[in-house]
Amino acid sequence: MGKRTDIKSILIIGAGPIVIGQACEFDYSGVQACKALKEEGYRIILVNSNPATIMTDPAMADATYIEPITPEFVEKIIAKERPDALLPTMGGQTALNTALALEESGVLKKYNVEMIGAKADAIDKAENRERFRDAMVKIGLENPRAVIISAPDGDLNAGVAEAVRLLPETGLPAIIRPAFTMGGTGGGIAYNMEEFEHFIRSGLDASPTNQVLVDESLLGWKEFEMEVVRDKADNCIIICAIENIDPMGVHTGDSITVAPALTLTDKEYQTMRDASIAVLREIGIETGGSNVQFGLNPKDGRMVVIEMNPRVSRSSALASKATGFPIAKIAAKLAVGYTLDELDNDITGATPAAFEPTLDYVVTKIPRFAFEKFPGAEPLLTTSMKSVGEAMAIGRNFKESMQKALRSLETDLVGFDDMELDTSSDDINTVMRTELARATPDRLLMVAQAFRVGFSVETINEITGIDPWFLRQIEEIVGAENWVKENGLPEDAQTLRELKKDGFSDARLGQLTDQTEHEVRALRRGLNVRPVYKRVDTCAAEFAAKTPYMYSAYETPSFNDEPECESRPTDRKKVIILGGGPNRIGQGIEFDYCCCHAAYALAEIDIESIMVNCNPETVSTDYDTSDRLYFEPLTEEDVLELIEKERSNGELLGVIVQYGGQTPLKLAEALEDNNIPLLGTKRDAIDLAEDRERFKALLDELNLLQPKNAIARTDEEAAKAAEFVGYPVVLRPSFVLGGRAMEIVENEADLKRYVREAVKVSGKSPLLIDQYLRDAIEVDVDAICDGTDVYVSAVMEHIEEAGVHSGDSACSLPPYTLSPKMVAELERQTELLAMSLGVVGLMNVQYAVKGDKVYLIEVNPRASRTVPFVAKAIGVPIANIAAKVMAGMKLTEFDLTKRPRAKYAVKEAVFPFARFPGVDTALGPEMRSTGEVMGQANSFGLAFGKSQLGGGVTLPETGIVFISVKDGDKEGMVPVARELIELGFTVIATGGTAKFLQDKNLDVASIKKVSEGRPHIVDEIKNGKIALMFNTTWGKQSLKDSFSLRRSALTAKVPYFTTASGARAALAAIRDLSNEDYDVISLQDAG
Repeated sequence: MGKRTDIKSILIIGAGPIVIGQACEFDYSGVQACKALKEEGYRIILVNSNPATIMTDPAMADATYIEPITPEFVEKIIAKERPDALLPTMGGQTALNTALALEESGVLKKYNVEMIGAKADAIDKAENRERFRDAMVKIGLENPRAVIISAPDGDLNAGVAEAVRLLPETGLPAIIRPAFTMGGTGGGIAYNMEEFEHFIRSGLDASPTNQVLVDESLLGWKEFEMEVVRDKADNCIIICAIENIDPMGVHTGDSITVAPALTLTDKEYQTMRDASIAVLREIGIETGGSNVQFGLNPKDGRMVVIEMNPRVSRSSALASKATGFPIAKIAAKLAVGYTLDELDNDITGATPAAFEPTLDYVVTKIPRFAFEKFPGAEPLLTTSMKSVGEAMAIGRNFKESMQKALRSLETDLVGFDDMELDTSSDDINTVMRTELARATPDRLLMVAQAFRVGFSVETINEITGIDPWFLRQIEEIVGAENWVKENGLPEDAQTLRELKKDGFSDARLGQLTDQTEHEVRALRRGLNVRPVYKRVDTCAAEFAAKTPYMYSAYETPSFNDEPECESRPTDRKKVIILGGGPNRIGQGIEFDYCCCHAAYALAEIDIESIMVNCNPETVSTDYDTSDRLYFEPLTEEDVLELIEKERSNGELLGVIVQYGGQTPLKLAEALEDNNIPLLGTKRDAIDLAEDRERFKALLDELNLLQPKNAIARTDEEAAKAAEFVGYPVVLRPSFVLGGRAMEIVENEADLKRYVREAVKVSGKSPLLIDQYLRDAIEVDVDAICDGTDVYVSAVMEHIEEAGVHSGDSACSLPPYTLSPKMVAELERQTELLAMSLGVVGLMNVQYAVKGDKVYLIEVNPRASRTVPFVAKAIGVPIANIAAKVMAGMKLTEFDLTKRPRAKYAVKEAVFPFARFPGVDTALGPEMRSTGEVMGQANSFGLAFGKSQLGGGVTLPETGIVFISVKDGDKEGMVPVARELIELGFTVIATGGTAKFLQDKNLDVASIKKVSEGRPHIVDEIKNGKIALMFNTTWGKQSLKDSFSLRRSALTAKVPYFTTASGARAALAAIRDLSNEDYDVISLQDAG
């Protein structure tokens, strides 16, 4: 049958910024689709607003548009490019909803664009809760008992009333699931009437079609997912069955999952397999991958279909990495007409893609959470997803896989660590029961703790609903721990190997026997107990694997022979790249982007690239990104073992630690101690930049300014230091990423509150206390140095003032208010620093500019999170060039001409506040954004406006603007208010601000604060009267007073800006968006 020849060009819609529920896995699937379709000769047009993706690199598509993913912008791209087809299944819910909107508005018909991969009707049938239920009934599958509620014409009150009337049909507790959303947005579990009404309202509001499904409670049921691929000839294969360890009630994205499914009987598995294939046939998914979710009642075996996703998903990325079967790539080829039997399996090179993968190992995925970033958010897991990343591990059995996954999380766990319980108020049994009953991120660790205090499998199963099989496995791990505590470390190889086969890390064995990790390692190596490496081959070793995709395992040698190792290192020159591990706030896709570029760059200069990472969502863990891939935890033990293996053949030039964020930098010391060379900047320079005392001495020598600062190691020292520096001060722990535990503190009382946490996070390193530069402009500078020359790639001016974490601030390239003289001075200081530190590779410097003075805030001799944004804005692949510089090339060998696509590029951060009720949305020095978008245009205002649209914020053209600012910002608000009034807006303000503006002859009405009686400003926001809000505060008390203001603006979807500079940028955007008719330009059109 072969591929279609009647279509020549295909538009792929990406997923946009990384948000909770929609993360790097769509960059992975998008890259696979672009590569697969390009190699078939199609012209690829791509739209994605997220610059931190590999898929938006100019080489991936023929025309790349970094524009907002809205129906209006995508229509402009269609009008310009005239694609023959649109592939909507690679960009998550964003792409599906945008494609459906274009279909419904007639745009696709107007320009004669065919939707491939999934037809509009099939998408609607899968996503529309009512049609999906009817379809399941038709094919004889059971749904949970449920009612469907709609809000006629968006009238939420009528929807709530209808839901309350129909509640007896499902009863409480009930599960509320909005239609056409992702990651459980807006939904939840209601245990009482108040929660029921709340979730119905938020669910109807979150659903683009104002529709929710109210399901009977299946809490405590087992949950399974099937990844299915179907082609147009009706060949169906199951790629993988995934089992959730957490029972129903926790979103699958927040659940610990295993593959293959471990507790199904063969009969149950076959029934589920047949059912999932029947679902795809009925919904009409003809080409590509889908994910079908089932609930199974462990008491009577009743099976119900929960939902299906007619696209590649988070689970399909996991299934691809777990099996080695590239679902997105195959789905893209099926979408253009191939059938499964016509496609080859890349990994074996000997089998067709129509063979179902088989696994001779166990894969465990554990989500990574960031509750510590959101004080006020309850760390409870429900049907609305809250995790920000995930780690995956592969082992020969469940225990090994599970313990490897725990230490892959990078939350300082070395296995099933002991949990401390507060038993001051109640006896241990009662406290433990309460803890086990709550679904929290640490629940499995609690289960292990429960075994330690004598709970039985039956009791724990009854409280948690976790299957007894998993509980017995954890009970056995605790039993082995007890044996080690009593008997000490085994001195014979066989017993030690048995412990290692259960996944115990050297560090955990050390904890259990009061020894250091190094002592355990020395004993283990003395007994020659070493891991072997196995390949992921899709076929349980039936055919040889061509691709080196490896994981470690401990095996018992057979017949006194060495256990079989499939690693087979080559004799080439090689470089090892350490990845960033699971995504988290502060360390996300930007670092993965850098790691991928390192692999691509090394391939270009004929050096073998070896990637080490444990994040299943990313492009870096794709089997064809690097020459060799180790899917391993990024811990000292695991990394040293695989490096030793790789050094046994060929020449190891070094390890790249500066591309994966803070994760690999933490391993730099252990690598140097083991005589393993680091590529690029030496460890001493990395330490010098992080060690405040040495760094201060260097700055004095170079005659560069720093804000007044001091260091402290204890609470008492901190109080003295703050006194010396003078309040307000910024507290910052050293060696952290994403501003962990940073605070701006105004007085001693506040200092006492925060200093304890900061000292704890800093660990052995000192705590830094800097003077807070109020109203300074923060600037980020990125550069590459080769030891002799420095290339300053970008000077970026932050839109939010200093004091807001750089990862949360919007920034403009080039700067939009700094003078050319100031930019030249910043470049001079950056060059001086790069040379003095001896940087080889990338470097990032943060400055604060106040008046005509430049203060240095910090230097990071590593890749920063602005690298991908800069590369796209200036048209120079800086991560790629820096990797080659680290491998020994010189800057003079490259073409470094900047080719910007437009005069201005603006990067804006995207936040997950909607998922954390009770959290304040005001920005500060601790980073809380999950992703970023980019806007490009020939005026600053328009570029900023596009960045807002890309992040889902639509600025108003008319309406009421509310202003309430701190005293220091009042003067600056006068021209802003004046221009808003001239543009036809109505301006209202609270007492002080209103009086100030009225005194300047501005027509501003006054409105009450929340504390001044009603009707107040929050009432007006809730009544939908406010179109835009500017609110700045100073000090903890006024921050508390205005919390409800920011929170209700977020809930009511009112655009709000919490800094004066943000307000001015928003005004510029409103002005330029109304003036200009803007067009779309691809990255390839530039230069």
